Amino acid sequence: MEIFSFFDGNFALSVKGVSFLVFAVLAIAAIGYCLGRVTIKGVNLGTAGVFLVALLFGCLFYKPLSEQLPLYTTNALKIVENIGLILFVTSVGFIAGPKFFGNLKKNFKTYILLGLIIILSGALVCGGCILVAKATMKDVPADQLTAIMTGLFSGALTSTPAFSASKAAVGTALEDYVAVGNGIAYIFGVIGVVLFVQLVPKFMKTDMAKERELLAASNASDKKTKVNEDGDEVPADDAVEEAPKKKLIDIDPFGIAAFAVAAILGMILGSIKFGTFSLTTTGGCLLVSLVFGHFKKFGPVNVTPPAQTLKVFREFGLMMFLIGAGIAGGAKFVECFQAVYFLYGALMTILPMIVGFIFAKFVLKMNLLNSLGSITGGMTSTPALGTLIQVSGTEDVGSAYAATYPIALISVVLCSQFLIMIFM
Repeated sequence: MEIFSFFDGNFALSVKGVSFLVFAVLAIAAIGYCLGRVTIKGVNLGTAGVFLVALLFGCLFYKPLSEQLPLYTTNALKIVENIGLILFVTSVGFIAGPKFFGNLKKNFKTYILLGLIIILSGALVCGGCILVAKATMKDVPADQLTAIMTGLFSGALTSTPAFSASKAAVGTALEDYVAVGNGIAYIFGVIGVVLFVQLVPKFMKTDMAKERELLAASNASDKKTKVNEDGDEVPADDAVEEAPKKKLIDIDPFGIAAFAVAAILGMILGSIKFGTFSLTTTGGCLLVSLVFGHFKKFGPVNVTPPAQTLKVFREFGLMMFLIGAGIAGGAKFVECFQAVYFLYGALMTILPMIVGFIFAKFVLKMNLLNSLGSITGGMTSTPALGTLIQVSGTEDVGSAYAATYPIALISVVLCSQFLIMIFM
């Protein structure tokens, strides 16, 4: 194929090779966003359209590219995916930071319970699927089935930490089977949650303006504020005026330096291991940027990028993440797909969301947007959070995501390991 001429024989990128990579990313983005705009009965894929196009690209081009240029293909996609993940998660942390800690303080038990309910429901569904598979697929060795099913579990919840933990737990002989399951379930794991956060408000005929007001009211941590008709916090009539603030020092007008410092510290924090567990890049960047967003300044230095910078980084990061993950996922899907595995993975995605939503609505009495934001965090789904922000018309849903995400992150890793211990 002509594209192979863009690379030299030593797996090093040439100028044309870089051009092809940029061309591929931009082409996938352009076509994907066009696909995401297609609306059927008020529902569209949004940014997940980029993911679908990336999957198709992976189906068509990943295998021939990886056979001729294995090192480049793997590393290049990882670079694209990780850059996107860092940009997206760090932006979410900065945006959610100002209201996160007050919201978490008021609703700490709620977020812990909901995160645990979602992950434990998924683990129970996975355990049931393992038992059914072992009873009906006796031609497949039991340890291979367990490895595939735990891979499905991590893919259904789009959890890279759980995927890594499962591979480590099963050992080198079976880690490829974990990858098989993850690749099959990951596709529906992304698209399923994206559609869920769009369909639920449609089915409930939600008044989104009213829901934004309820969300802002529940997030309001200062008694001297009230919620206006747009759902934003504003000073109450009897609020005491604050003393004039000193002008802070901006390192650069777009806040890129502050963003970069938060991301670097987050990556360092995420790389620290406690036994076999670590926060990973996602958890580390999220935590540090939440702190930066909460304090806003350190001494006279402003460490909060402008809102427009954060919105651009968030969307661009999500796009890059979906392209990097989607191309590799498309190749796995073609190589490993079996209808029954796809069905098991879909159940592991759908049932925890339904259980979590019912628990949030009828037991915890959470408002709709807090429930959906928490579900995206409980399902560890960054693409769904991006879609929910678009659907809801407010950044405040990121607070619920950020509050539920850490408990979900820890729980899904531990549940993956427990499933392997029990069923292997």
